Amino acid sequence: MVKCKAVIAGISKLNATDEVKFRDLIQARLAEIAQEDALGEAGQATVELDQQSVGRLSRMDALQYQAMAKAQATRRRSEKTRLKAALGRLEEGEFGYCDDCGDEISLKRLELDPAAAKCISCAKG
Repeated sequence: MVKCKAVIAGISKLNATDEVKFRDLIQARLAEIAQEDALGEAGQATVELDQQSVGRLSRMDALQYQAMAKAQATRRRSEKTRLKAALGRLEEGEFGYCDDCGDEISLKRLELDPAAAKCISCAKG
Protein backbone atom coordinates (compact mmCIF):
# COMPACT_ATOMS: atom_id res chain seq x y z
CA MET A 1 0.00 0.00 0.00
CA VAL A 2 1.53 3.32 -1.07
CA LYS A 3 0.94 6.27 1.21
CA CYS A 4 1.21 9.89 0.30
CA LYS A 5 4.22 11.81 1.64
CA ALA A 6 2.03 13.77 4.07
CA VAL A 7 0.89 10.60 5.84
CA ILE A 8 4.41 9.13 6.00
CA ALA A 9 5.81 12.39 7.35
CA GLY A 10 3.09 12.44 9.98
CA ILE A 11 4.38 9.46 11.95
CA SER A 12 3.46 10.61 15.41
CA LYS A 13 4.07 7.56 17.56
CA LEU A 14 7.19 5.82 16.24
CA ASN A 15 10.38 7.60 17.19
CA ALA A 16 13.96 6.37 16.67
CA THR A 17 14.00 4.60 20.05
CA ASP A 18 10.77 2.76 19.25
CA GLU A 19 12.13 1.78 15.85
CA VAL A 20 15.27 0.28 17.42
CA LYS A 21 13.15 -1.47 20.05
CA PHE A 22 10.89 -3.08 17.45
CA ARG A 23 13.81 -4.01 15.20
CA ASP A 24 15.56 -5.71 18.15
CA LEU A 25 12.33 -7.44 19.16
CA ILE A 26 11.78 -8.78 15.63
CA GLN A 27 15.39 -9.90 15.23
CA ALA A 28 15.32 -11.64 18.62
CA ARG A 29 12.18 -13.54 17.61
CA LEU A 30 13.79 -14.52 14.28
CA ALA A 31 16.79 -15.88 16.22
CA GLU A 32 14.45 -17.89 18.48
CA ILE A 33 12.73 -19.33 15.42
CA ALA A 34 16.10 -20.32 13.93
CA GLN A 35 16.94 -22.17 17.16
CA GLU A 36 13.55 -23.88 17.17
CA ASP A 37 14.07 -24.90 13.53
CA ALA A 38 17.39 -26.52 14.42
CA LEU A 39 15.83 -28.43 17.30
CA GLY A 40 12.81 -29.50 15.25
CA GLU A 41 14.74 -30.99 12.32
CA ALA A 42 15.17 -34.37 13.99
CA GLY A 43 11.43 -34.70 14.58
CA GLN A 44 10.72 -34.26 10.87
CA ALA A 45 12.98 -37.09 9.78
CA THR A 46 11.55 -40.12 8.01
CA VAL A 47 10.03 -42.61 10.44
CA GLU A 48 11.65 -46.05 10.34
CA LEU A 49 8.97 -48.69 9.81
CA ASP A 50 10.95 -51.80 10.74
CA GLN A 51 8.35 -54.23 12.09
CA GLN A 52 10.97 -56.23 13.97
CA SER A 53 12.41 -53.37 16.01
CA VAL A 54 9.35 -51.27 16.79
CA GLY A 55 5.79 -52.20 17.65
CA ARG A 56 2.72 -50.88 15.84
CA LEU A 57 1.77 -48.37 18.55
CA SER A 58 5.31 -47.04 18.77
CA ARG A 59 5.33 -46.49 15.00
CA MET A 60 1.97 -44.70 15.23
CA ASP A 61 3.36 -42.47 17.98
CA ALA A 62 6.44 -41.74 15.87
CA LEU A 63 4.29 -40.86 12.84
CA GLN A 64 2.12 -38.58 14.95
CA TYR A 65 5.21 -36.90 16.41
CA GLN A 66 6.57 -36.41 12.87
CA ALA A 67 3.29 -34.85 11.70
CA MET A 68 3.28 -32.46 14.67
CA ALA A 69 6.92 -31.52 14.03
CA LYS A 70 6.11 -30.74 10.39
CA ALA A 71 3.10 -28.63 11.41
CA GLN A 72 5.26 -26.69 13.88
CA ALA A 73 7.86 -26.10 11.15
CA THR A 74 5.12 -24.73 8.88
CA ARG A 75 3.96 -22.35 11.62
CA ARG A 76 7.55 -21.21 12.19
CA ARG A 77 8.02 -20.54 8.45
CA SER A 78 4.83 -18.48 8.43
CA GLU A 79 5.93 -16.50 11.48
CA LYS A 80 9.36 -15.94 9.94
CA THR A 81 7.73 -14.57 6.77
CA ARG A 82 5.53 -12.22 8.83
CA LEU A 83 8.54 -10.99 10.85
CA LYS A 84 10.66 -10.38 7.74
CA ALA A 85 7.77 -8.43 6.22
CA ALA A 86 7.63 -6.33 9.40
CA LEU A 87 11.36 -5.58 9.06
CA GLY A 88 10.69 -4.50 5.48
CA ARG A 89 7.92 -2.18 6.67
CA LEU A 90 10.35 -0.69 9.21
CA GLU A 91 12.88 -0.01 6.45
CA GLU A 92 10.22 1.58 4.21
CA GLY A 93 8.71 3.75 6.95
CA GLU A 94 5.42 1.84 6.75
CA PHE A 95 5.73 0.04 10.10
CA GLY A 96 2.84 0.70 12.43
CA TYR A 97 0.29 1.42 9.72
CA CYS A 98 -2.56 -0.92 8.80
CA ASP A 99 -2.20 -2.61 5.40
CA ASP A 100 -5.95 -2.36 4.83
CA CYS A 101 -7.10 1.06 6.01
CA GLY A 102 -3.81 2.93 6.55
CA ASP A 103 -4.62 3.91 10.16
CA GLU A 104 -2.00 3.61 12.87
CA ILE A 105 -1.74 0.29 14.68
CA SER A 106 -1.65 0.78 18.44
CA LEU A 107 1.75 0.51 20.11
CA LYS A 108 0.40 -2.07 22.58
CA ARG A 109 -0.69 -4.29 19.67
CA LEU A 110 2.72 -3.92 18.05
CA GLU A 111 4.47 -4.71 21.32
CA LEU A 112 2.47 -7.93 21.62
CA ASP A 113 2.91 -8.83 17.95
CA PRO A 114 5.50 -6.72 16.12
CA ALA A 115 4.59 -8.51 12.87
CA ALA A 116 0.98 -7.25 13.03
CA ALA A 117 0.10 -5.71 9.68
CA LYS A 118 -3.48 -4.72 10.47
CA CYS A 119 -5.15 -2.55 13.06
CA ILE A 120 -7.50 -4.28 15.46
CA SER A 121 -10.60 -3.11 13.56
CA CYS A 122 -9.43 -4.55 10.25
CA ALA A 123 -8.11 -7.72 11.91
CA LYS A 124 -11.58 -8.36 13.37
CA GLY A 125 -13.05 -8.03 9.90
